[in-house]
Amino acid sequence: MATTRENKGTRAFNDTIREYLEGMAENDALFAVKFANPTKSMDDCVNYIINQVQKSGCNGFTDDEIFGMAVHYWEENEIEVGKPLTNCKVVVNHAVELTEEEKEKARQDAMNRLRDEEMAKMRKPIQPKKTTEKKQATEVQPSLFDF
Repeated sequence: MATTRENKGTRAFNDTIREYLEGMAENDALFAVKFANPTKSMDDCVNYIINQVQKSGCNGFTDDEIFGMAVHYWEENEIEVGKPLTNCKVVVNHAVELTEEEKEKARQDAMNRLRDEEMAKMRKPIQPKKTTEKKQATEVQPSLFDF
């Protein structure tokens, strides 16, 4: 779960931030220059974001707020990153994309489970329905005096 050094941000979090910043650098030449700064790193960027989140005391942030912190880190020349936090969890909302092989394997697994469940149902012995004593008592033929 940890990336390089002591950063405990998830790999998905790091990748999401990196992809956003790379996309921004492709579309904005001025940001591309700042993003190419050799004195800054993605690990420090993530540490900065995590420390800012901790200082705020809030538990949830929008994507734009987090991306804004990342851009701020790269745009500021002198910025205090803070100490790497070793005991934190980062949750990223992202879609998992499966390869065609993984999709086919998942389909086959689902079909195998369904087949096994149906076979188990077919092998299960059919239990005759038991009649209760109450039912047996009601099945007694009425006499003429009952009317």
